[in-house]
Amino acid sequence: MVRQYFSDQLVELEQELLRMGALVEDQLRAAVRSLTEKNSALAREVISEDDRVDQMEMDIERRCLTLLALQQPLAGDLRIVSTALKIITDLERMADHATDIAKVTLRLANEAFVKPLIDIPEMARLASSMVRLALNAYVHRSIEEAATMIRLDDDVDHLYSAIFRDLIELMRDRPEAVGQGTHLLFVANYIERVADHATNIGEWVIFMVTGERREMND
Repeated sequence: MVRQYFSDQLVELEQELLRMGALVEDQLRAAVRSLTEKNSALAREVISEDDRVDQMEMDIERRCLTLLALQQPLAGDLRIVSTALKIITDLERMADHATDIAKVTLRLANEAFVKPLIDIPEMARLASSMVRLALNAYVHRSIEEAATMIRLDDDVDHLYSAIFRDLIELMRDRPEAVGQGTHLLFVANYIERVADHATNIGEWVIFMVTGERREMND
């Protein structure tokens, strides 16, 4: 009976974590769309929703700590719960980066773009996919899915390097573009950090399954 109750609680924990992850994915997509469409109203929605993500983090943290305090989980279950605690921290930071992107939208809303935004939305698409795949790996307890997801970080890094080079060259040739170019560099950096947090989740999934902490993002 006690074991079944704990198993049921783990299922509910996973469902809450997936809801938080889905919201963070939505936030990231909306933030980048607000930028590409110069949609200030959408940017403000992203910023206002950050409080909801923070509340979800606190609720899941409370559930995890209650399970740890009252259920005395075995080693494998302890890793599942402790991994959830790590994941929600990464998810909350991703949401913060989505908010940062939305704030850039508000700063640039009245400016014409100095260059078409092509690589930044693609970079965001990859990072969002990494978040979804990382959470799937957690639910499936899959080392293979986690490792596959982590390899996508290389694609994100390559895009970030390309964006960085292009914007630096543009700002060098067009001094009047320095202000906007700097903000777009910030956006690319925020998305790169989202991918890094997804990688963190993959590493924690591998720890959860194997009991070994492996650094996969060198």
